Amino acid sequence: MAERERATALRRRGSQRRADIQQAALSLFTERGYDATSMREIAEHIGITKAALYYHFDSKEAIILSLFQENMHELDDLLDWAERQPLTPELCSDFLGRWIAHGARQGLRTMRFAVANHAALRTVLPLRQGGPLERVDRAAQLLLGPGAPLHDRLRVRMALLSVPNAVLAARGTEATEDDILAIAAQEATLLVGNLFPAPRLPVPEQAPE
Repeated sequence: MAERERATALRRRGSQRRADIQQAALSLFTERGYDATSMREIAEHIGITKAALYYHFDSKEAIILSLFQENMHELDDLLDWAERQPLTPELCSDFLGRWIAHGARQGLRTMRFAVANHAALRTVLPLRQGGPLERVDRAAQLLLGPGAPLHDRLRVRMALLSVPNAVLAARGTEATEDDILAIAAQEATLLVGNLFPAPRLPVPEQAPE
């Protein structure tokens, strides 16, 4: 039992260290630029050795790729969940709210990096199938069903892109993550109009006292 507990604790520490590296790298890439940031600076930022950093990621490219892959996996999990539910107005409201909350919570820093490092991102993540726009298309089909008019499809796709739009609009302003989430939800509500109810954002989990 003790060996199993030690192995579990090591895995948790490894997962946390990996997440710390990802967030530190994103912050530095966004503030200083992807090309201007070195692996050594990422290690120093969180107080670990380069050897410890290279144990988890062998390059800056690997860090960015891991972040985008994790983001896509989380969207896939959300889409898989929704596709198992009956298509109702309430499901559409819940799904769009969860989609927006995910973008503001998990994808926001990644999108800020992408806005600040567009040229570098094209090199690290060359255009290919299976990216964010494919998830947007899948989500729009899920929300509208087959045969929806083009105008409705465009409105829903724009609602699904409300967080990236808000991130772009907020660049160079004092907008916080809460501001971006709020304006993205308002934009999506205006766009979906009478198609289904306003996106219902999930209630944030309360931290244990």
